Amino acid sequence: MSNPSMPVLESFTRTWPDLEAAHERAMRAASALLDRRTRLLAQLTRIAVYSSARDELLRAVGALTGAPAELARNCPPQLSRLSVFLPPHHVLYSYALYGLVPALYCDEVVIRPSALTRDTAYAVHKEITSRLDPEMARRIRMIDISRRQFAPVCAESDAVVFTGRPAQARDLMHTVGDRPLFLAVGSGPNPVVVGPRTDPGAACRAILRARLHNSGQDGLCPDVVFVHRLRLDAVVEQLRAELSVLTVGARSWPDTVLTPLVHEDAVEGAAAFLAENADHVVSGGSADVERMLVEPSLLVFPEGTDFHPPELFSPVFCLVPYEDPEMLRTWARTPRELERGMYVCALGEPRLTGQTLGTAVISRNATALDARDANRPFGGFGVHASGVRRDGRLVGRPLLLSAEAGLRRAVITGPLR
Repeated sequence: MSNPSMPVLESFTRTWPDLEAAHERAMRAASALLDRRTRLLAQLTRIAVYSSARDELLRAVGALTGAPAELARNCPPQLSRLSVFLPPHHVLYSYALYGLVPALYCDEVVIRPSALTRDTAYAVHKEITSRLDPEMARRIRMIDISRRQFAPVCAESDAVVFTGRPAQARDLMHTVGDRPLFLAVGSGPNPVVVGPRTDPGAACRAILRARLHNSGQDGLCPDVVFVHRLRLDAVVEQLRAELSVLTVGARSWPDTVLTPLVHEDAVEGAAAFLAENADHVVSGGSADVERMLVEPSLLVFPEGTDFHPPELFSPVFCLVPYEDPEMLRTWARTPRELERGMYVCALGEPRLTGQTLGTAVISRNATALDARDANRPFGGFGVHASGVRRDGRLVGRPLLLSAEAGLRRAVITGPLR
């Protein structure tokens, strides 16, 4: 009996990763992170609160320890080059997700840090590569060039991971041409739905934990909370009480929740939003651009489907009452939200059935932060939240680089025969 023949691979693929070697490298990389944890946390707390930095570290270690099973599951091809636009937030976690794990099956990973957190990204890169296996360290390169200068590097890559604005993703996708596998990683409003069967105290704890993660400076923080009218008064009163006792602390303090924001545009954006919606402010409502502070603020908007929040990246809580979940479905089906659909946290609302609300994945009794898993596809079905190029256009779906690379190989080569 003859053995099944291997598929004829195009230039995009060469060989399968050596899983045993990948396992050893991943474990050594995880050990390197733990060995340098004190120095890494010191670097990260320049731009993030301690609790957020610690969460990044643990998730980065988890990404590496879970990488061998991920590669065995998805069978990505060996790639020559991956080009990555590192996001300005959760620098260490993103470095592990788009740098360290892909280095297990990529000859070269070229990372362009965000200008907003360039110094921290370089410091993290230096700390980690100083303790990595030399062969793995050589595979990861960080370069400080403009987006336009980076485009030719991307065009000559097997795969590109872009994190940024949707319009920039579309422009880059057309600039680099059809050769690279192209992943666009964005964000969404990630609403929390507080249903009639939710305990107000439990709901407030979930909302506070999600919205105040890194003082609100994370793309997964919920930008809107839909609260059933039966729970609205209780939730508003408890949130107002909790927010009134928050104090500003240093980022390096383990118990700090509220801290000056890192990026001036986030403070300016929050200040403009609060001024424009002053009539809806229940508590807080001020922003000090000079001190980079946004007061924890609670706003309540009228019931309806007209409120589409911007990305606030600040401790601003926007509540919208609802009674019939059909209002939520109508809101989620608006063109803007169909593009932005990522996650919806459903608390005590059994009338939200199915797996999605519009293009957002329903996470029951858990927030978008809880859904973050470095070794599984992540995101929703909104093209601006998570998109991969298929047949010349972005298709929205949860993304994982190794899975998309493995799928592309299967699509190119066909089944074994």
